[in-house]
Amino acid sequence: MKNGKVKHVLVAGGAGFLGSHLCDALLAQGDHVVCVDNLQTGQSRNLRHLENEPRFSFVEADVIDRLPARALPRHLDRVFNLACAASPVQYQADPEHTMLTSVMGTRNLLRLAEAHGARFLLASTSEIYGDPEVHPQVETYWGNVNSTGPRACYDEGKRAAEALAFDFDRAHRAEVRVARIFNTYGPRMRADDGRVVSNVITQALEGADITVYGDGSQTRSFCYAHDLVDGLMRLMAYERDQPGAVNLGNPTELTVAELVERVLGMVDTRSSIIHQPLPVDDPRRRRPDISRARELLGWQPRTTLVAGLQSTIAWFSELMRQPALSSYGAGAEASATLR
Repeated sequence: MKNGKVKHVLVAGGAGFLGSHLCDALLAQGDHVVCVDNLQTGQSRNLRHLENEPRFSFVEADVIDRLPARALPRHLDRVFNLACAASPVQYQADPEHTMLTSVMGTRNLLRLAEAHGARFLLASTSEIYGDPEVHPQVETYWGNVNSTGPRACYDEGKRAAEALAFDFDRAHRAEVRVARIFNTYGPRMRADDGRVVSNVITQALEGADITVYGDGSQTRSFCYAHDLVDGLMRLMAYERDQPGAVNLGNPTELTVAELVERVLGMVDTRSSIIHQPLPVDDPRRRRPDISRARELLGWQPRTTLVAGLQSTIAWFSELMRQPALSSYGAGAEASATLR
């Protein structure tokens, strides 16, 4: 709370991996939180621990549609938009819905923020840079995106969402913040989301073959969920002039093969490594320049990869021991793509 003032906050996509951690962090600082999610990729179990929290409420709704006014508070101070499937397996499953979530959903939430005089934060993505020709990626880089490829529903959807957000800001219709989120991992990830961290961990825990796409030399930069949420909250709280889009991610770059080696060193498994062709338009390198976040927000990741992986492995291990979920993650090997 700033100056002791309780805020009323809406988190769209709040039942998801990152959204649920954001809800926790907002509640921890004393805010009232309304979570809106259609549970397409979010999971109610991510919010189960909040069932008896009086400052939390859940609304099952799709941001593409008009939100039910009776389920919302009379006043909102902040609107976080994290509502969109965020891994290739998920967003390519229904590309029309993915595009509409980014465009129509963002428009609806911007209008909601406008009506309440609330500050609005868009969770955008490093995918707007496409397969980058500039490395590391800086916010001034316009990207290298295939606008007609299988990832375009997400990549171009988020680019359109950014355009809408900044147009609202320029027109003084809403005060806007935009975060470009790079690869993030941690507890509450879905094992079937096709992201490289969840794939490798669940396959290793099951003793299944670990799928590496290409030769494993492609790079990613992995940020732990709690660090990322801290960055989102700092950006939302930023009080000065429009900062522009802000990269949030871990600038430590490593290859997929190196990530697999780290996980195999932490899990007692019989898994072998198999190689599959790279997915279409899969970025070869991905690493954020976070100079802007450091300068404006005083933010940088603090969780080491070892500590973050230990926590994530422990969470998946416990999840897979639950009888009803013993096959959780089955099939991830066959459907996985990199993120």
